[in-house]
Amino acid sequence: MTVLKLENINTFYGHSQALENIAIDVQAGEFVTILGANGAGKSTIMKTIMGLVKAKTGTIYFNGRDISQLPPWDRAGIGIGYVPEGRRVFPDLSVEENLRMGAYSVRDDKVIAANIEKSYVLFPRLKERKSQLAKTMSGGEQQMLAIARALMLSPKLLLIDEISMGLMPILVNHSLSIVKKLNDAGLTILMVEQNANKALKVADRGYILKTGKIIMQDTSERLRNNAEVIKAYLGE
Repeated sequence: MTVLKLENINTFYGHSQALENIAIDVQAGEFVTILGANGAGKSTIMKTIMGLVKAKTGTIYFNGRDISQLPPWDRAGIGIGYVPEGRRVFPDLSVEENLRMGAYSVRDDKVIAANIEKSYVLFPRLKERKSQLAKTMSGGEQQMLAIARALMLSPKLLLIDEISMGLMPILVNHSLSIVKKLNDAGLTILMVEQNANKALKVADRGYILKTGKIIMQDTSERLRNNAEVIKAYLGE
């Protein structure tokens, strides 16, 4: 079953075209990554999917439904979770308050409490720091919090924008292992990432984005063994 489908997406910032004829599909249970250099348009794809940036032309389908005209909060409400670039936690709120903000549309306190507890099981460090202000946490801890917050509405699809940004390699590996664990449990994931080597080790398939255009797509294994990809993105 196709969870997410982008058809002929063209996105502009003013008169400058950021995305050109983007076509992407993500199947249920898949882990798909979008790779590319800084400025390629990776984050713009995520923002377009979430409705934070509006595509000029094209259609976005989620579970077969055209969501192109839905506002961002409705896209979150129907099952799309989003971990933004740079984490974007609420700095002056505690860990637990940040998690509650992620469940903004849930009215059942028992459901909120249960989802918070699930977050603490997934990230024990967050439980240890549940009363700590987010701005006092390390980058790795903030990344944990951003992921946990995105899970508070029990999404069917999780979008992750640059999980490795600003983190030490050991923390990147830890974050990716958690995301892979979520995927293994059945959560569909679309992740944009500059670190192609690490992304292709955990993803099933990948798309290569260059100056707003998809120039290649294949299984992760084939991309990792592709001479052009190795030269341009894997640093070998």
